[in-house]
Amino acid sequence: MPKLKLTIAYDGRPFSGWQSQPNGTTVQDILNEAIAKVAKKPVQITGSGRTDAGVHADGQVAHFEPPAEIDMNPYNWVPALNTKLPASIRIMNCEEVPDDFHARFSAKEKTYLYDLCLAPVLHPHMHGRAWHLPRQLDPISLGQALEHYLGEHCFRAFAANRGNETAETEYSRIITRSDFRIIEHGYRITFTGNGFMYKMVRLLTGAAVQASQGRIRLDDHLALLDQPEELPNGKSPFCAPPDGLTLLDVKY
Repeated sequence: MPKLKLTIAYDGRPFSGWQSQPNGTTVQDILNEAIAKVAKKPVQITGSGRTDAGVHADGQVAHFEPPAEIDMNPYNWVPALNTKLPASIRIMNCEEVPDDFHARFSAKEKTYLYDLCLAPVLHPHMHGRAWHLPRQLDPISLGQALEHYLGEHCFRAFAANRGNETAETEYSRIITRSDFRIIEHGYRITFTGNGFMYKMVRLLTGAAVQASQGRIRLDDHLALLDQPEELPNGKSPFCAPPDGLTLLDVKY
């Protein structure tokens, strides 16, 4: 059987993130179990990247190699897996890909959405789906802060530490879209780039929101970018909660 690429949507609220871990229920673990039930043997799935606990996905991508003895059309993997998955995880598409395809290393671009709810009261249907910010934001300052991220920059100040960083860790990324639009209850921020580090989108969002609330000056916000290794201007001042974040799409 050739290598298969899955497009996956999930509600991140019940899970401890994407990545397998010793403690906690993760999306990757549940998918591995579902594939093993269909394939009748353990199969390891590889995702395009990690999403944190509580973060959602509309277009997460993963690949796996089914056992040679499983003769099943890619289209049929979709219902076969969905019958084994909880309602909070769904396979949206399955297709054959070349042997050299890798869900993580072949990715060229990712797009994330972040929803802000500005209503006085957070509707229960939006619980876990938006960051509730009843304090008014200045949309002009928010737009200016988001524009600061465009282009190629060193985003060291917007990367949380995993503990496995080395002197060779690369912190430069290219952001091609960083803006917002008005939605029913607030704003939707869109980030597109060639890659995002651990908690980077949440740190970008948190800093831009603080600038829009007047908690940090726009010039101080800009100074967080392209800092030398010792970070004289510090790290991003606030990490937005996972609630409003969704991985929308991965391009190859």
